[in-house]
Amino acid sequence: MSQESPRELLDQLLAQADDDERPSKSQLKREMHALQTLGEQIIAMTPAERARFPLSDDMLAAVEETARIRSHEGRRRHMQYVGKLMRREDLAAIRAVHDEIEQETLRRDHAFHRLERWRDRLVEEGDPAVEAFVADYPDADRQALRQLIRNARRERDHHKPPASARKLFRLIRDTAGL
Repeated sequence: MSQESPRELLDQLLAQADDDERPSKSQLKREMHALQTLGEQIIAMTPAERARFPLSDDMLAAVEETARIRSHEGRRRHMQYVGKLMRREDLAAIRAVHDEIEQETLRRDHAFHRLERWRDRLVEEGDPAVEAFVADYPDADRQALRQLIRNARRERDHHKPPASARKLFRLIRDTAGL
């Protein structure tokens, strides 16, 4: 049996709301599991991200209570309760916010990967890469860049921890405004 993602199961749940057929017991279990998984994902988010969701007071109380539950079995039962509460929520609106947050996370991850490539390129190529970086980011501090690049190369060549490479990444990140 293939595992479907919670998003696919939620899509099916929303599509079945229009159908007149009664879903099978297995389908109901899959839907409940998908709602429970969505609830777990919402609980795992930061409070700022959670505040963006259109959740009822009961659901918000259940989310807050999750932090106090330490017992494995108690947490499992509580997550089932969260899944049950999710049935009463506006799933289309919650899914829209969830998708928006996922897209923001992907954009942020891609931006950080792009900055990591800049860091690696600066350490490998040196001055030509510095000129290309300054062309893209004119406010960059050339002297600090060159110093950190020299230190990062020295650390790499002597097999030392990459403290300067981390500092270089922070400088690149701050220059890029992320």
